[in-house]
Amino acid sequence: MKYWLVKSEGDCYSIDDLKKDKRTAWTGIRNFQARNYMRDDMKVDDLVLFYHSSSTSDEKPNGVYGIAKVVANAHEDETALDPNDEHYDPKSIMNQFEKADPTWMCVDLAFVKKFEKPVSLEEIKKDKELKKMEVAKIGQRLSVMPVSAEHFKYFANL
Repeated sequence: MKYWLVKSEGDCYSIDDLKKDKRTAWTGIRNFQARNYMRDDMKVDDLVLFYHSSSTSDEKPNGVYGIAKVVANAHEDETALDPNDEHYDPKSIMNQFEKADPTWMCVDLAFVKKFEKPVSLEEIKKDKELKKMEVAKIGQRLSVMPVSAEHFKYFANL
């Protein structure tokens, strides 16, 4: 089993949205490294820290808000093919005809747990052990990234 962190803007799709929906395809990722993690490494039953990003509010800070689980292996991200979707990628349509493997992939996530209190990025950076997490590194902007088992255990015990 592997552990991951996925980022979503809390105003766009929050842990509460996932709780309500129970399950969602993690679409709209348009970074090749993040796509590669989903395509090549994320597997069913891997556990995921759900992180809210781009917050401008002290009441809802950037941070880890809960846990999700991978419930479907990588499959084509159909939002890339939909001209009405904000994540549309016209180059994907050409790639679809030129080769068998799609440009953009996604996995399906299911809700597991929402924390009573989120663990803010500020708290992560101040913690002796957690500050080594990828999300705490300066300039780290990936929306999907690996998490060590030790770091995940910290959050799983909340």
